[in-house]
Amino acid sequence: MTETVAFAVWAAGLVAWFAIRWPYQRRARKITVVRDDRSLGDRTVLAVASFSLSIIPLAYVVTGIPAWADYPFRPWMAWAGTIAMLCFLLLFHASHRQLGKNWSVTLEIRDSHRLVTDGLYRYVRHPMYSSFWLWAIAQALLIPNFVAGLAGLVGVGLLYFYRVGHEEAMMRETFGEAYDAYAARTGRVIPRIL
Repeated sequence: MTETVAFAVWAAGLVAWFAIRWPYQRRARKITVVRDDRSLGDRTVLAVASFSLSIIPLAYVVTGIPAWADYPFRPWMAWAGTIAMLCFLLLFHASHRQLGKNWSVTLEIRDSHRLVTDGLYRYVRHPMYSSFWLWAIAQALLIPNFVAGLAGLVGVGLLYFYRVGHEEAMMRETFGEAYDAYAARTGRVIPRIL
């Protein structure tokens, strides 16, 4: 594995993310929203995460800036990043497919929204966040730069720690005891062992 191939893997992951997300985003716009909990904070962390997973690393790949933050390329890290990227894409696609019409990019409840507790959601409440953590790890492994490589971890961390509590509160208010029972038997982003 070369550094150029590692960059290509990262870029292919970004394109695949868009290709997976686009049809679900188009369909979601057509479904009536019955509750909208979007806020300036939610929009801000979503923008920061998107920027840190796309624009910052893309600017580095194209320009090499900031070169002062480079560290030596390690092929084994790039191979591990490639595996993480593939796992991200598989989990990301499966999360969208299993949520179906219940998916929204922001904190919204859609018309006829149901609590999804099967498939991946049988084990974790937020497999899409799990996939984003994998994407951020892949980026850190594929891009040998402390700023561009680690930007994804910072962006996803801000998104996750700001948003997941709000999202779970909204689900709890919408689904009540059913959500509490579901939350008691599942992990947030990593399946519970016991």
